[in-house]
Amino acid sequence: MEEKKKKVVVAFSGGLDTSFTVMYLAKEKGYEVHAACANTGGFSAEQLKTNEENAYKLGATKYVTLDVTHEYYEKSLKYMVFGNVLRNGTYPISVSSERIFQALAIARYANEIGADAIAHGSTGAGNDQVRFDMTFLVMAPGVEIITLTRDMALSRQEEIDYLNQHGFAADFAKLKYSYNVGIWGTSICGGEILDSAQGLPETAYLKHCTKEGTEQLKLTFEQGELKAINGERYDDPIQAIQKVEEIGAAYAIGRDMHVGDTIIGIKGRVGFEAAAPMLIIGAHKFLEKYTLSKWQQYWKDQVANWYGMFLHESEYLEPVMRDIEAMLVSSQRNVNGTAILELRPYGFHTVGVESTDDLVKNKFGEYGEMQKGWTAEDAKGFIKVLSTPLRAYYAGHKDELNNI
Repeated sequence: MEEKKKKVVVAFSGGLDTSFTVMYLAKEKGYEVHAACANTGGFSAEQLKTNEENAYKLGATKYVTLDVTHEYYEKSLKYMVFGNVLRNGTYPISVSSERIFQALAIARYANEIGADAIAHGSTGAGNDQVRFDMTFLVMAPGVEIITLTRDMALSRQEEIDYLNQHGFAADFAKLKYSYNVGIWGTSICGGEILDSAQGLPETAYLKHCTKEGTEQLKLTFEQGELKAINGERYDDPIQAIQKVEEIGAAYAIGRDMHVGDTIIGIKGRVGFEAAAPMLIIGAHKFLEKYTLSKWQQYWKDQVANWYGMFLHESEYLEPVMRDIEAMLVSSQRNVNGTAILELRPYGFHTVGVESTDDLVKNKFGEYGEMQKGWTAEDAKGFIKVLSTPLRAYYAGHKDELNNI
């Protein structure tokens, strides 16, 4: 009897490394290859169709698209907005969060079909190898992990030559820049980014400024979630994000350079353009200043920073993440209203908010104007009591005042 072929799921993006992986495992190793493209919102319908056609040309037994875009929003993007998460105060953690949910989808699919192995195209010099391997080890225990690009140390040219020699017309020319396009922004690597002293030229960006002047953008949130844009309601959060991206990208908003620490311990630098995340987070954070208490804002910032760091460093499955998510959800119960932004070429600024939960509007007083909830004598007494620790300290250390 013919020996049954081993079944492998390849996390298939359609790029060089995963294309090589599909063909090599099918032809050289005799695997039954299932090419699975996990889409978190970065692939167009045309790209997915091309991926399917190429997967079969490369020797895959089966191709599937695993659409996890809405799951990605519900289980990640929503919380990153609640937490106003920007890594190092700059980067909207796009690629790293996408990889986690792509890995989860691939692992679930591998379990579903009873795969013997899972393969991905990560190199040994980046963060993605950690994100994929860690997720697979937890979600698909006992399933072999194959990484040809990492383990065989092949050059791009060697992979291209192999594909060409086996009848696949590989057009994977090494471009100056590499891009990762997703629902939560586009990352840009290569070129001038490799020189710490240089920035990216205009030609490196995929979206360019096509509008002049200014315009107002009104983003309406309900319990922290974006629900309306300029008065038009969106029940689908993905469509809402895409609409904000369309509006902001016309002004080339959201460009920046991120420098940070990688999981493997070296510094990394990446350029990005992310109009929707920067506008949504900017508006949401502004609205929170009006609707949250001082300590709600403070403690939410602390846990949100950890949430973003754990997400970036492949710790999404750490149980504490569910606890942090619970706090973030609780913190949003009064984050309701409309934040008004003014857009201009390459930037924006906040204007104001309209909210029934606006804590600036209160019966106790208007800052810098008139107190209504206390008397002048109350104020003087409060200040005197507040100063007591300082007065007590310097009463015994008068010499120190002379050095201040």
